[in-house]
Amino acid sequence: MTQRIQGLDLARALAVFGMVLVNFKLVMGAQDSCAILSTLSGWVEGRAVATFVILAGIGVTLLSRRAASSGDAQLIKTTRWRLLRRAALLFFVGLSYVPIWPADILHFYGLYFVAGAFLFTASNRALWVAAASFTTGFVVLMLAFDYTEGWDFSTLEYLDFWTVQGMLRHLFFNGFHPVLPWAAFLFIGMWLGRLDLADAGLRRRLMVVASALWVLTEGLSKLAMAYVYRAGVEIPSQDLHALLGTGPMPPMPQYLVAAGSLAIVLIGVCLEISQRWGDAWWLRPLYATGKLSLTLYVAHVLIGMGTLEALGRLEGQSIEFAVVASLIFAVAGVAFSALWLRFFEVGPVEWVFRAVAR
Repeated sequence: MTQRIQGLDLARALAVFGMVLVNFKLVMGAQDSCAILSTLSGWVEGRAVATFVILAGIGVTLLSRRAASSGDAQLIKTTRWRLLRRAALLFFVGLSYVPIWPADILHFYGLYFVAGAFLFTASNRALWVAAASFTTGFVVLMLAFDYTEGWDFSTLEYLDFWTVQGMLRHLFFNGFHPVLPWAAFLFIGMWLGRLDLADAGLRRRLMVVASALWVLTEGLSKLAMAYVYRAGVEIPSQDLHALLGTGPMPPMPQYLVAAGSLAIVLIGVCLEISQRWGDAWWLRPLYATGKLSLTLYVAHVLIGMGTLEALGRLEGQSIEFAVVASLIFAVAGVAFSALWLRFFEVGPVEWVFRAVAR
């Protein structure tokens, strides 16, 4: 059990590093001057945060497992309220964060947790039905409404966010991480958390299936776009990639399948590493980083981007500079996490959430 938790912390650390890279590149308006680095950062985009949401789903299951298995109505009610308190805190902290960081995911997390609070007693089949329904629901909304409404994509600014209509549209349909379909990642994580991931055989079979699904989805996406090009269909490249690609905006079904399956592979690899090397000295700082993932998420905006802004390096930077800045923050984050946990049990932001939403 300890190894399994350590593996999840390792996966959280890697997901945080990926999110920092993507967000630094985004906020810097980094120019794609290096093909290799541009491809790497593009590949990470939408994948790191999907991994983070799936890990959150696993966390929901671990938090609610005793209540769900007990069948005790009072314990289930207590656990549900505990999850709802965390959801409310995430939502309102995230909203207060939006003026500083418009691409914030915490307020979306709050809504995912609301769904998780009501589904942690559901069957595995129900979780998969919910994931499929949220994914399909987004496609229906795409057909019925204008996905670009409210957006100024030249600045990535959501123009009417603070109106009722704009906020609802942003939260549930066309924001950075809308509930439809992003909560599907949480449901998949909740299902994943129910499996005995300490079983090496089960874990490896799951990784093989997820790897095949990822390769197949990415391959079919590229083949479909190539076919449209060869057929001479007149459609703007940007629209073609939006409809048939595996990018996160808009989050079409093929994106969820590709990002979700890759996340499962990454989590499996981290569990393998943890099981193989356990509490090795070179892994302990990364485990610590995963335990402080929420603190580091907040810090990468307040401290990381704040420092870059003070240095006048938030606009028109190269992809090389964005990668170097991300690496510097990652190294500093690992060092801080390892040092902090020598004196305290949890990170500063994690402590606040634990105290308020206990």
